Amino acid sequence: MKKTVCFGEVMLRLQPPSYQRFMQATSFDAVYGGGEANVAVSLAQFGLDSVYVTRLPNNPLGITCRNEIRKWGVDTSKITFGGDRLGIYFCEKGASQRPSNVVYDRAGSSISTATDNDFNWSEIFDGADWFHFTGITPALGGKLTAICEKACIEAKKRNITVSCDLNYRKKLWSREKAGEVMGALCKYVDVLIANEEDSADVFGIHSTKSDINSGVLSYDGYIDVAKQLTQRFGFKYVAITLRESISASVNNWSGMLYDGKEANFSTKYSINIIDRVGGGDSFGAGLIYSLVSGKAPSDAIEFAAAASCLKHTIEGDCNISTVSEVESLIKNGGSGRVQR
Repeated sequence: MKKTVCFGEVMLRLQPPSYQRFMQATSFDAVYGGGEANVAVSLAQFGLDSVYVTRLPNNPLGITCRNEIRKWGVDTSKITFGGDRLGIYFCEKGASQRPSNVVYDRAGSSISTATDNDFNWSEIFDGADWFHFTGITPALGGKLTAICEKACIEAKKRNITVSCDLNYRKKLWSREKAGEVMGALCKYVDVLIANEEDSADVFGIHSTKSDINSGVLSYDGYIDVAKQLTQRFGFKYVAITLRESISASVNNWSGMLYDGKEANFSTKYSINIIDRVGGGDSFGAGLIYSLVSGKAPSDAIEFAAAASCLKHTIEGDCNISTVSEVESLIKNGGSGRVQR
């Protein structure tokens, strides 16, 4: 069984019930999730040996968070405990023409105060085939940029494939700082995952003839972006998610995978969204599963897009779809007929 390692922050997500606004809420639903944790959970559902690494406070919230991740079959034995608090984010779910809104309360979280001594990468990477992190983790400050770099160096020493989802968050750091830090880290990355905005925000690389607000996409433009990224950093693969936002409730969703020679585009799905959070993470997990399993690029991007399509229909941060469910969508389409 292939072993994957994911490293990053997991948080408590507090969300008003249904589609209520913050100002209407008298209670909040609690969910635990975060970019890399979501990937780890999804990979476990796909049958991989999935290891998640983070730092949590040694209090009931931290322990509950660890237990929630572990219940999905993820190896949490490499999680360390320390620091004072679990990061929180509040999510107001959008609908129709009203966009979703996120408010962070994560300053001083346990992982943001981590040190190099918190993680024994030699032990963590024992037997591992793949390492995944996102641009969110170094954006949290402290010593996390150095910790991410050390993890990447140790992974490369062991010939472990390294993937990164750029995941630019303007509420965490500036474009200039993100470009500087991620430019240095990307020299260790084999597989880069991004969306239509990330490459422009972080590296100043734009997709020509595309307007994300109008929903007009230029496939040639995205191929050009992937080529520029590959030429600059030497990635083996560049995956780009293609989201056409009709509204907060309806999106067209597809993906592209560029292998340095040619680009493969997936089927396009029209999604009536139940929960958009974690959509990109589920795409990344689908891609990692496919590539670590030896799928051809054309099949890998189909699996990644289909897996993410299903995630958009599931409440919570994580995709709990199985391989057979993803393959059924690819084979039979998305009619949504009852399975008897």
